[in-house]
Amino acid sequence: MVCGGFTCSKNSLCVLNLLYIMVSLLLIGIAAWGIGFGLISSLRVVGVAVAVGILLFIIALVGLIGAIKHHQVLLFFYMIILFLVFVVQFSVSCASLAINHDQRNELLEIGWNHTATARSEIEKNLNCCGFHYFSVEEPCDAECYPSHNCTTCGSIIEKHAEDVLKVVGGIGFFFSFTEILGVWLTYRYRNQKDPRANPSAFL
Repeated sequence: MVCGGFTCSKNSLCVLNLLYIMVSLLLIGIAAWGIGFGLISSLRVVGVAVAVGILLFIIALVGLIGAIKHHQVLLFFYMIILFLVFVVQFSVSCASLAINHDQRNELLEIGWNHTATARSEIEKNLNCCGFHYFSVEEPCDAECYPSHNCTTCGSIIEKHAEDVLKVVGGIGFFFSFTEILGVWLTYRYRNQKDPRANPSAFL
């Protein structure tokens, strides 16, 4: 049977959704590993990672069940949700890759000003105080604080932010194409007839 046939489309869709399930379990596992080794102590970061992992797992499970059973309704909703995820992920990936130095620094400073709970953790882990400047009157959990010989956190974060954004944008860009491939496969698979079914039955 040629690769454009029913069986090939079904198998391709199943493999793609199994890949998404593995990625979702890996995401949840990394969050759990970070908590266990004390690398992540912010409940918000862990919550977001676990929520994204669970959402991806549910979407992939819907796609897998729909592909195995050739269920028209499940495949339709899977196709729509996957397309929406593609649009969001593609947009975020392009923004991550296209952001310039000034915009990146502005976003980092806004994030710093709105993360009061995680600020002390960042200062402790990076051994720095303040974002662009710090005052000796302000409390700081860094080891360098008693000697007042600390570098600013902004200078450290800015060094790695560009590399992180490139990696995240590149990975997101790559996975967005697997999602549009999933949408195309699902659309094609929905309109194919099961050769084992009644030939006169309409889908």
